[in-house]
Amino acid sequence: MEKDKEIKMLLVTPSPHIRAEESVKDIMYSVIFALIPTSIAGIYFFGIPALVTIVIATLSSMLFEFTYQKMTGGDETVSDGSALLTGVLLGLNLPSGFPWWGTIVGSFFAIVLVKLLFGGLGFNIFNPALAARVFLLISWPLQMTTFPRPAPLLAGESFRLSVDTVTEATPLTAVKTIMLSNDLSKSIESVTQIKWFDLLIGNRGGSIGEVSAIALLIGGVYMLYRGTISWHIPLSFIVTTGVFTTIFYLLNPGMSANPLFHLLNGGLFLGAFFMATDYVTSPIEKRGMIIFGAGCGFLTALIRQYGSYPEGVSFAILLMNISVPLIDKYLKKRKFGG
Repeated sequence: MEKDKEIKMLLVTPSPHIRAEESVKDIMYSVIFALIPTSIAGIYFFGIPALVTIVIATLSSMLFEFTYQKMTGGDETVSDGSALLTGVLLGLNLPSGFPWWGTIVGSFFAIVLVKLLFGGLGFNIFNPALAARVFLLISWPLQMTTFPRPAPLLAGESFRLSVDTVTEATPLTAVKTIMLSNDLSKSIESVTQIKWFDLLIGNRGGSIGEVSAIALLIGGVYMLYRGTISWHIPLSFIVTTGVFTTIFYLLNPGMSANPLFHLLNGGLFLGAFFMATDYVTSPIEKRGMIIFGAGCGFLTALIRQYGSYPEGVSFAILLMNISVPLIDKYLKKRKFGG
């Protein structure tokens, strides 16, 4: 009888088996805490609609996970923070004022289709929040590319609740429009003349959580300090993006934005620190992490320069997610004597 109890306590799980002091819950809430600065910055620049979008994404993600587990009789995992983190990341990847129904559809896609149907946390092959973002972008491109003009809460335009908000093209979209039109009468250099301080603090158009470079850096440094993530993916991602955007700029400066503009615009920092470093969908080995990050950086620069979309971070990370099993296969450590 005692032996049967011991056998029932054995858990069969896929490798690798890594022991760590931190629990899943600790890691998830560490990342959520690191997202607080960029969440505050997004709400500050885009007002109450940004807060509403984040809250809807978060609550609906947790509700879908709870409901799915009740319907299937699975273990309760809402308390581990993974659904909460997915919801926060999804909300930060959306434009301020994105339709509430679209946010809920995105949460369903992320939690149920990308995460739970693959077996739950640890089995999904794509980052759920990023996969949902790309799904929404393909399904409702107009709503996903309509970005309100920043109106800081303390600048007299706070608490915007009207649908008649003033919108503007993001800096990357403005550059891509000139590149695709091939209109030599328009200068990319004139479009990129944005105050660097505005790019650092987040005073520009874009998704809620991607605009403030300094807030994202604060969160990224915090996670590095805590040991929640390592430097390998973020650094290789950002450096490779900088290298290839520099090459493209030197080859054709008239039809390319300068590398600093690329580094401070779009979702590069959000993707490098918070999305590409996802434990489940990134390589295990340090060498694999560097290859993964470099691949993300190369694809990001390539899509921004030659693709039809102005931003390439989401597509780059999802494409590299597919390559993770292959990277792990060829870079895993050999057994002693093997």
